[in-house]
Amino acid sequence: MDDINGFLPGLHALDGYGAGGFQFAGMSHRGSLLVLPSGIYAWDLVDPGQLVIAAFARVLSEAGAIEHLLIGTGPTLLPLFDLRDALRQRGIKAEPMATAAAARTYSILLGEKRKVAAALLAVP
Repeated sequence: MDDINGFLPGLHALDGYGAGGFQFAGMSHRGSLLVLPSGIYAWDLVDPGQLVIAAFARVLSEAGAIEHLLIGTGPTLLPLFDLRDALRQRGIKAEPMATAAAARTYSILLGEKRKVAAALLAVP
C-alpha cells in the first residue's frame, strides 16, 4: 500500500486481520479499509458511529461493479438498518457483520469471482 495516499490498486484477498489492522498482498496496514474493485484504500473511520452514508462516497462511485458490500462493524455485529436501507436505495446490497466475519467472507467471495467489496472497521 502506498504510504502517501493509502491506496493499493487491484483485487487482493485479505490474509489476516486484528491488532488494529489487516494483512494483504504481502503487506500490512493499521486502521480501517475500503476493499473495492479498483483496489484497497485506507479508511479513516474508527468507530461504528461513523458508519453513515456520507462515509461511503467511494463505494457509491463503484456501485456498478459491486454485487455485495460486506460491512465490518468492529468486534461484534451491529445491524445498521438505516445505512443498509440507504445503500440499497442506491443499488448496493449491504451486509453488516462483525469485521472478522466480513474479512473472511470477502476473501471467499473474491475467490469465487463474485463482485464483492468490503468496508472494514479495524479491530483490536
